[in-house]
Amino acid sequence: MRTVAAASAFVALAVAAAPTAAAEPQSPLVPLVDAAAQRLQTADQVAAYKFKTGGPIDDPAREQQVIDSVTAMARSDHIDPAYVGAVFRNQIDATVSVEHTRFAQWKLDPGAAPATAPELADTRKTIDRLNQVMVHEMAAQWDVLGSPACEADVDSAMRSVVTARALDAVYQPALAYATHSYCR
Repeated sequence: MRTVAAASAFVALAVAAAPTAAAEPQSPLVPLVDAAAQRLQTADQVAAYKFKTGGPIDDPAREQQVIDSVTAMARSDHIDPAYVGAVFRNQIDATVSVEHTRFAQWKLDPGAAPATAPELADTRKTIDRLNQVMVHEMAAQWDVLGSPACEADVDSAMRSVVTARALDAVYQPALAYATHSYCR
């Protein structure tokens, strides 16, 4: 009995004295990457609407409207509009890729297609709000986006967001593509 008590005391002491694992510090780019992920996730809603209505996936006029809007925001936030335009081109391309993926899945398995879809105008309001968040985060993190630590910060933010949002095999590469040009 004394041996068990001594062993227990030793284990307790060893655990108390052991260094604790330090959690990875949160990347300053988590809010930006998280907004990008949320924006990507609207692709399911947009694809569902387009699938239900028979509308085309590609919408060059809307894409240009988004690019024009975010580059104007960039000028207001005093950051490089060409950089912001290029980042959003990647974001849009990733989103459209997800929409194409969903269309292909639903074409091959019509039973998997959503029975309902939110109105496109409502989803676009969400997209526009997330666009604002993203541009403002780019402005707030402008120095980080141009720093030598940027790639590590993007990678860390990606890991955090992929875990927090439980992104699947469609969204993980889409998010990687959407964020691949963040570091300037």
